[in-house]
Amino acid sequence: MKLVRYGNVGTERPGLMDAEGTLRDLGHVIPDIGPAQLAPDALAQLAALDVSNLPVVSGKPRLGCPVTGVSKFLGIGLNYSDHAAETGSPIPEEPIIFTKTVSCLQGPDDEIMLPKDSTNTDWEVELGIVIGSKAAYVSEADALKYVAGYVLANDVSEREYQLKRGGSWDKGKGCDTFGPLGPWLVTKDEIPDPSQLDLWLDVNGERMQTGHTSKMIFNVIEIVSYVSRFMTLMPGDVIVTGTPPGVGLGMKPPKFLKAGDKVTVGGQGLGTQNQRVVAYHN
Repeated sequence: MKLVRYGNVGTERPGLMDAEGTLRDLGHVIPDIGPAQLAPDALAQLAALDVSNLPVVSGKPRLGCPVTGVSKFLGIGLNYSDHAAETGSPIPEEPIIFTKTVSCLQGPDDEIMLPKDSTNTDWEVELGIVIGSKAAYVSEADALKYVAGYVLANDVSEREYQLKRGGSWDKGKGCDTFGPLGPWLVTKDEIPDPSQLDLWLDVNGERMQTGHTSKMIFNVIEIVSYVSRFMTLMPGDVIVTGTPPGVGLGMKPPKFLKAGDKVTVGGQGLGTQNQRVVAYHN
């Protein structure tokens, strides 16, 4: 299934995309797409629905973040060897975990707002994992049992805040609008092998990133198991899994986003995002 949340900010309704790409409403079946709806039994009930009986949503409504009730929004850093090389960083021996704020979550086509006085805001196409069941100290053999599905993500990052302002990376990862997810949450049955997905990102129509999840240093199974050793993962938690090469920081000279830029993000089976970059505003 491809689960979506659609409508204006704060009043999104649950829905799904059918096999023909038509948006259908789930509002009379479930209240939203959050932790309770991501449990295996709950997803099985949704999968059993006769989609043809669901109301068709007319027009082209805004798509919101495809999951609500996220308690943790985590990232894995430098998880592609060629991306680590372009940034001049060593290959990590263990996954690098950082936090993105849940307040930066937004829909796939919402505007990216540059932080006030920012000149180093960068792009990062990534595969995101959505947790479906409470996970603590899970083995690699069982890790996928705790996954509800996957999302496309743009891990927007302010490099000066991340790398030059002291402390952890978190300062440059959680600014408002820095967490576009979607357009949909793809349940794991539709992506049997998350290590075989193409990812790409364009800025103003120019291809910047082309990657494949087979190049990840730590795969989805390893990430879920590893992170669960250090914190309990809850239903609805999101982990973005690292970015392939082609970020602005790695270019010579570096290239960063500016107001007016258009960012297009895509992933195999994950859909497409389209974002306009705007200057800071209240």
